[in-house]
Amino acid sequence: MTATAEKTTLMTEGSIGRKIIAFALPLFLGNLFQQLYNTADSLIVGNFLGSNALAAVSSSGNLIFLMVGFFHGIAAGAGVVIARYYGARELKSVKKAVHTTIAFGLAAGIFLTITGVLLTSHILIWMGTPADVLPESTVYFRIYFMGSLSFVMYNVFVGILQSVGDSRHPLVYLIVSSVINILLDLLFVGVLGFGVGAAAFATILSQFISAFLCLFRLIFKSPEDYQVSLRLIRFDLPMLRQIIANGLPAGFQNSIIALANVVVQSNINKFGKMAVAGCGAYSKIEGFGFLPITCFSLALTTFISQNLGAKQYERAKKGARFGILCSITMAEVVGIFIYFAIPILISAFNRTPEVIAYGTTQARTVTLFYFLLSFSHCIAGILRGAGKASVPMITMLCFWCIVRVSYITLIVRFIPVINVIFWAYPLTWSLSSIVFLIYFLKADWVHGFEK
Repeated sequence: MTATAEKTTLMTEGSIGRKIIAFALPLFLGNLFQQLYNTADSLIVGNFLGSNALAAVSSSGNLIFLMVGFFHGIAAGAGVVIARYYGARELKSVKKAVHTTIAFGLAAGIFLTITGVLLTSHILIWMGTPADVLPESTVYFRIYFMGSLSFVMYNVFVGILQSVGDSRHPLVYLIVSSVINILLDLLFVGVLGFGVGAAAFATILSQFISAFLCLFRLIFKSPEDYQVSLRLIRFDLPMLRQIIANGLPAGFQNSIIALANVVVQSNINKFGKMAVAGCGAYSKIEGFGFLPITCFSLALTTFISQNLGAKQYERAKKGARFGILCSITMAEVVGIFIYFAIPILISAFNRTPEVIAYGTTQARTVTLFYFLLSFSHCIAGILRGAGKASVPMITMLCFWCIVRVSYITLIVRFIPVINVIFWAYPLTWSLSSIVFLIYFLKADWVHGFEK
């Protein structure tokens, strides 16, 4: 590996703040473009096809995350393993981890394609999707899951690049696919009027393009340290066990939280298609509030993994504090902006007064609490990087799943008001933040790793 490449990807030396921000900024921009093209689906569909189609598309997040969250968690575990070996300069192990991760992604993508196509209609019915929305929702999700291999492999390839400190190239590839997705949406839906299935097809086609660009980078343009060779793609069982051991808690956590959010969505569905459309539109806007949260939590996972692998324990602690402060500050600034601008933002999706009212009510219940969500995700990212993925798994399972579902199930029965559902989020974010703060201050997570 050249000295220049090592300087740009290793996070074990140099200014802590600059390294974290230099890694997080491309992540932020990449997630911004991803959110823009996810939002473009809803904007174009809502304006050209109406509120039923908007409800079918914009409520997709929880169901999609339910299906793919487990495999994303395993991929995150793979990133921790790769980053740790890369930080320790154990390059043979890096190569094994990279190729085992790709083999796992291929198997997971095929499995998810079959499962998603077969189970989509059953899950939508179980969620209580309104009858007048169900046909279009079924078409959208079924086509979306036909392209499962594209977004699973894209996340695998991006995870590999990010684990070695390269967040710039995934940004470029994501910008390309975002532009393609928006243009295809406008062509298929706006010009040709093909319906919601075309929006799903545009998404998976653009995702295949970004996955191909990442793979091309890994095969032909990457340093030897983590370069991909197609003939080496296979399962190395000892390495696979490490990846699963690191990723299984995050995967299980993602699936359980997604299941809880599906239960939340099913309760929202009971208030009718206008509630589904309004809350779905807000969920697209909320994605922008999650940008600083996601980018800094991922940056912290990579930073902590590499520095603990290199035995830079004090540097890991300083980086953790810096990343948390940046993330919660940015998240809260975005939350305040959304709080005041939300009626205008919702109206961009659909001008129906009921849709705007539902989206505005949800936003003004939760957006001022984004700093709590940010803190929880940052601590979770830090602990995953330290090899303690079971701690965030148990904490989030307890509060974001059991407490959240129990609260909604009990309270809505006695107070059938949609605001009760919205308050489930800040309440459970608060509880998880308290537990994470106590653990972060009391537990010696750095030297626990050293032992």
